[in-house]
Amino acid sequence: MRLLIVEDERRLADSLRRRIAAEGYWVDVAYDGDTGLEMALDGRHDVIVLDVMLPGRNGYAVCSALRAAGVTAPILMLTARSGEYDEAEALDIGADDYVTKPFSSVVLLARLRALLRRDGRDGPKVLQVGDLTLARRERRCRRGDVEVALTAREFSVLEHLMLRPGEVVSKQDMLDEVWDWADDLDPNIVEVYISALRRKIDAPFRRRAIETVRGAGYRLAADGG
Repeated sequence: MRLLIVEDERRLADSLRRRIAAEGYWVDVAYDGDTGLEMALDGRHDVIVLDVMLPGRNGYAVCSALRAAGVTAPILMLTARSGEYDEAEALDIGADDYVTKPFSSVVLLARLRALLRRDGRDGPKVLQVGDLTLARRERRCRRGDVEVALTAREFSVLEHLMLRPGEVVSKQDMLDEVWDWADDLDPNIVEVYISALRRKIDAPFRRRAIETVRGAGYRLAADGG
């Protein structure tokens, strides 16, 4: 799942990015309305978190422009103002939910999950390749009848491979989809997580599900190894 946060309070935006990314989501951030609108129009995001008070276009204007352009991704609006008229305005122009600052990140994440479920954008609830299974909503992994404990990032790497079984996934593709700040990362970080996954989902079961395709990337065996 890929989210877009449009929030001009940088400390809040970066805090939300870290918190949401820790749950395994892929997060992009814009700090003003015009940039946020441009990013949201590319259609890559499954849900948009949109502040009301923004430099340039405000959140209401961005929301209206997105709906006019046919963008259907759920929009959750954030505001420091409370009041039924503000909430009604947000919903009337096409927002799907509305949260007043200050808010709990736990509650925000729950609201985002609810939006994704309601919209049907969370895709298959369970991914299965051979006897390797990922329950995406519960964030649980199993190899046959054995549950395998994964970190949030390991889960996201494996999820990305399981969405494309039998296909070669490049390191750069993995960085772009699974990590924030991909431009600042050493691509070899991908190898670290691939090695960790092999120790957890392959070695204990005498499997070789994750293949290195030299010079190209990684491939998850179409039969799960």
